[in-house]
Order: sequence, then structure tokens, then C-alpha cells
Amino acid sequence: MNDSAPQDPATVSLPAPDGSTDPHQWLEEVTGEDALAWVHERNDRAESELDQVVDPRDAGGGPLTAALQREIREILDAKDRIPGVVMRGEYLYNFWTDAEHERGLWRRTTLESYRLEEPDWEILLDVDALNEAEGEDWVWHGASLLRPAGLAEGEPYRHALVDLSHGGSDADVSREFDLETLSFVPESEGGFVRPEAKGGLSWIDVDTVWVSTDFGEGTMTTSGYARQARLWRRGTPLAEAQLVHEIAEDDMAVFAAHDSTPEWERDWIIEAHAFYDTTLHVVDRSAQEPTLRTVEVPRDLEANAHRDLGIFSPRSDWEVEGTTFPAGSLVVGDFARFQAGEPELHMLFEPTDSTSLADMTITRSTIVLSILEDVVHRLEVYHRDEHGNWVRRDLYPELRGSIGVAAVDADVDDRVWVTVTGFLEPTTLHLGDLAEVPAGGEPGDLEVIKSTPARFDAEGLDVSQHFATSDDGTRIPYFEISRVDRAESEEPVPTLLYGYGGFEISLTPGYLGAIGKAWLERGGTYVLANIRGGGEYGPRWHQAALTENRHRAYEDFSSVARDLLERGVTDRDHLAVRGGSNGGLLTGNMVTRYPELFGAVVIQVPLLDMKRYSHLLAGASWMAEYGDPDTEDWEFVRTFSPYHLLREDVRYPPTFLLTSTRDDRVHPGHARKFAAAMESLGADVRSWENTEGGHGGAATNEQAARMNALMYAFLWSTIGDAGGTSS
Repeated sequence: MNDSAPQDPATVSLPAPDGSTDPHQWLEEVTGEDALAWVHERNDRAESELDQVVDPRDAGGGPLTAALQREIREILDAKDRIPGVVMRGEYLYNFWTDAEHERGLWRRTTLESYRLEEPDWEILLDVDALNEAEGEDWVWHGASLLRPAGLAEGEPYRHALVDLSHGGSDADVSREFDLETLSFVPESEGGFVRPEAKGGLSWIDVDTVWVSTDFGEGTMTTSGYARQARLWRRGTPLAEAQLVHEIAEDDMAVFAAHDSTPEWERDWIIEAHAFYDTTLHVVDRSAQEPTLRTVEVPRDLEANAHRDLGIFSPRSDWEVEGTTFPAGSLVVGDFARFQAGEPELHMLFEPTDSTSLADMTITRSTIVLSILEDVVHRLEVYHRDEHGNWVRRDLYPELRGSIGVAAVDADVDDRVWVTVTGFLEPTTLHLGDLAEVPAGGEPGDLEVIKSTPARFDAEGLDVSQHFATSDDGTRIPYFEISRVDRAESEEPVPTLLYGYGGFEISLTPGYLGAIGKAWLERGGTYVLANIRGGGEYGPRWHQAALTENRHRAYEDFSSVARDLLERGVTDRDHLAVRGGSNGGLLTGNMVTRYPELFGAVVIQVPLLDMKRYSHLLAGASWMAEYGDPDTEDWEFVRTFSPYHLLREDVRYPPTFLLTSTRDDRVHPGHARKFAAAMESLGADVRSWENTEGGHGGAATNEQAARMNALMYAFLWSTIGDAGGTSS
């Protein structure tokens, strides 16, 4: 046995509050024999407990977990889901999983066929069959297609790069795939094959790709990503690919890509120093030795180009020749003139206290903006008139709910996919055409292409938006989904509060599907909190909770919890919280900072040990978000490091930690060590670790159904009306 393994499970074993000692560090050995034995024992213990929870809706006293797992699996495998598609040439491409195809099918069809209730799909790659043939555990990570040089003359797409991951980890392989023969191109026959690593390939032409990957010692950053961008020509060994650019070892990652827009082809190299801290270069490949020209913008500004247009999204106020463009705005102008030092810029969007830019979609001749106003979507479309002036108009104002827009093919035309959904409204996919807008005409009528049926009974349910007041007086929006007659109930309603609050990610309404089936339909209330650290109000909302101000995210979330209690939505014993990844850090802080508020806590694929997070897997890449614990930053980082906030004299709420052995982004050691420390306190804690799944926690629908069934069984047995053991 490992000498550093705990000696006596009854002995309190906590890390030193200053981070100087860590009695459970041995659990960081991801596949270590002792660590895995510990994991399997906890898995067995959690499953033994939760598989015995009785389903109160089953008159025969059947097990709740089995019922939930079956219901969730049926939703995940439903054949009437909307297949998400990407158009390339004459085909729509889709990746699909269901009960018969656990690892999935890569397939394609035509738009005409896609409109049918049951499209005629051509199977390109069966990942389950591939795994059987190769004896592997591949998980689909995506594909990119090379735009053929003669596309306008009818030349079909033929060359693809397919990314596959072992068990769902972030590290993956890239393999060239022939869309004519429907087979991989062997490396021995000149095919592009990138071995397993964090990185990727990007097509330039049929014989050339950009490659960023692990080239050996010293070629990966401290965050575990590629440092080098190289040009790789067919027939050349990968190790001899031409080095074009290398970033510092303590930067986050380098990315290289080719824009194949006809007549506007460009090559880009992006130095990602940290999240929201980048340097963008345009690459000139005309000479034998490619050269880079930097796009001279602030490092926290996101820049891009489409055809002649430069697109700029500043995250802090940006002054250009006496004009200040505020953080969160969208600015456009001629890209060539900007690079020549003669900027003529126009601001399409300016944020307000209640609005932010959620997304932007570029078609051939328009720009569509998706705007959040107090976390409610609306659309605007812009085009240039004959004088080059930008003209704005509202777009599809009749739509209600969360609205997503994507160009069908921005290089070809002005068609857009438009998806509409809500907490209780199943998703509908529309096809629209904005071709007449630049000429002053009306957008084409939206055509309903696909819609999904309801997955749960929403009768009697209502969605309402509320605002809590955080500790510093800031208004924090949140959505509540509950029964209309909740207020008349004499019994507290089991309530699940979800949040994230990080990396400028916005939480917006979306069809609840499995949540609706497993939670709402069974009588629970669901709450979604839009706390600071997210992007619901643009960069300022995110920046308000960075590093030394991280506590604001936790104050916001706890304020929403208190508002639910004060409004009588529920009581402490019937209120639970759930979060994953950065949201796992959030709910870990709820356990340790606000244990008196909650009846149960779910922590998924979490960060919890903030003393060592920057030394584990991709952790170093998040220091712009949390701070550097190896410096004086530790003085504030320690205040939100749940692993170091555990105390002997505190009664903690029942807690369930879920993670994945294959998670190579957030180390599973976080969840393992926190569970071990809570166990040593005699706290009510259980943990469950999937052996596959990567950062998503599950590699297949069956695994996802199992994981979520265990989680909801835990919630119903702690804050709900389930309990006891099944017969």
C-alpha cells in the first residue's frame, strides 16, 4: 500500500489551512492502484446506497434509480431528436447517437431529405464498428472538411480530418478520412495522422495542414497544450513539419487555422497567453519562410475577419484615434485599412446596464446580433447600403425564448439556421434567408424544418424571473420553474438551484428535457441563477468576480438561495444546489461557506483544491480567472478553496461528488480528496467516479443516464419524498 494513504478512516484528516500539508495528495495518482481501489470502494458504496432508494410513484416500492435511469436514457436516445447539422457543399453532416449506436454514427444527407420526417442518411463512419474492429474505446470529437478548390464548378468535398478521443478525454488523435471511399487514409499511404495529444490539425489545401500538437520534450505549455504551430506537408514525417511559430512555455496554447473563403483566404496564428488574453497574427505563406504580422489590438480584445470586414469585440474600453469603444461593444471596419494603420471603424452594438451581446453570426452580406436584455433574447440584423453605411433592423421579433442563429454557409449565401427553445418549450429549428435584406427587402419567412416533442409533462408548470439582492447591493437575476399552485402548498417544495458563474459563460433558458422528467414532473422546483462571473451582462459581469473578487459569485449564489427561502419557495431542508467544473467550485463553496442554507449539495467534475489546481492538468490556464496560488494571491485564493475551508466543528449538508477518471481537464483528484477529507470528519458524503467520460463525465448515453439517475436519486432521498430501501 502507498505509505501516504490514510491510516485510520475515523481519524480527522484535513489539509493545513495554509496549504502546507495535504494528507490526501496520494489520491492524485489518477490510475494508481491504491487510488483506484479507493475509487471503486466509494463507487460501490454510493451505488449500494442509491440503488436502494424507493420510487414513491411506484406502488410496488420499486427502485427509484432504475426508473430514473430508464427514463433519462429514453430521452437521450430518442430517435425524434433534432439532428444538428453543418452544411458543406450539397450535404448536411451530422453526428448521431442512440440506443443502437452508443458511440455514434457520422452521416450526411441533403437539405431536401433533411426536411422529411425520416431523412435518408448516408453513413460515413460507424464509431461502434470502428471500436470493435480496432479494439479501441474511441469517442467522437468532430470532423473538419477541406473546401475543394473547384467547389464552384461542382467538385465535391472529399477530404476530411476526423478527431477521436480515448474514453472522452480532451487529448485526441486526428486521422484523414476519404469521403469517396469512406475509409481512413493510412499513414503509410501519405494520410495525415496526428498521434494522441492536446492539439489539432487544420486544412490549408489537399497536401498541407496546420498542426499544433506534442512534438516531444519542451513542446507543450505548463497548461498541457501545444506550444508550436507548424506547417505539415503531405509525405513529410510529422516530426519534420516546418516550425512557423512557438509561444512561451507559460502561455496557455497556440492555435493555427486557415480561412478558405474564396478570394479572401487567410492564415491565422493565435497566441493564447491565458483566457481572454491573446495575440492574433496574420500569416504570410508566400515566401519559403512564412512571416507573421500582428493585429495591433489590446490583448483582451477578440478580433477576426470575414471577407473584407474586420470584426472587433473589446473586453475593456478601447480607444482608437480619439474614439472610445466601450467594453462589450461590437466594432467593424475594413480589415485591410485597419492593418495599414488607417482604421475606419463603426460600432454596431453598444451595451447598456441591462443589455449585452450574446452572439454574432456573419452571413455572406449581413451580420446578425443576438442580444440579451436581462437574460432575454432578441435579434438584430445589419447590412451595408450602397454608400457603405450600416443599416440596422429588428429580426424575427415574433420569436420568444432562447434564440440561436448560425449561418448555413457564410461564404455562399445569407441563409441562417434559427433555433428557438425555452425551459418548457421543446426546441424548434427554422431555416431563414436574409438575401433580400441588403437590398432593403424583408427577411424571408422562417421555415420550420424540425421540432421535437415534449419529453415531460409541463402542465401546471410556470416560468418566472426574479431578482435577488447580493451582499453589495447588486441585482442578481434568476429563473424559477415551478408549479403554478406552489404558493398554495402547505408543504415545502424540493428545490434544485443550479449555477456556474465563470469564464463569461451565460446561462440562458433551454428545454429541460431530462431535468424536467427527473425533477419537475415529479414535483420539484428548478432554479437557474445568473450570477456574476458569467456573461449575462457582458464582460463587466464576468470581470466583477475575477481573482480577489471571486467571493462575489458565491455571495450572489447564496443571495439567490436566501431569496428563495424568504419568498417561501422552499425551506433549508428542501433546498439543494448543483454545479459542475467551475460550478463545482461554486457548490463546493456553498458546502463550506454556507452549510446552513442547504439540505443537499451536488458537486460535479469540480475544482476544489485551489492550492494545487494550477499544477494539475489544465489548471495553469485558469490563473487569470482565479489567481496564482504560488504567489501572494494565495491570501485571497485560500478564501474560496473548499478543500482548505473544511472544519471539524461544522455540520455539513449531505454531499454527493461525481467525477471522471478520464477527465484530463479538471483533475479527478479534486473530488477524491474533498470526499476523503469530508469522510474523515464523519460528514454525510458519498462519491462516484465514472471510468470514462472526460470532462463531460460520461462517454455514452448509458453512462450519462446512470450518472444522472444516481444524482437525482440522491436529491430525492435527501430533500425530496423518496427514501427507504426497495423490496
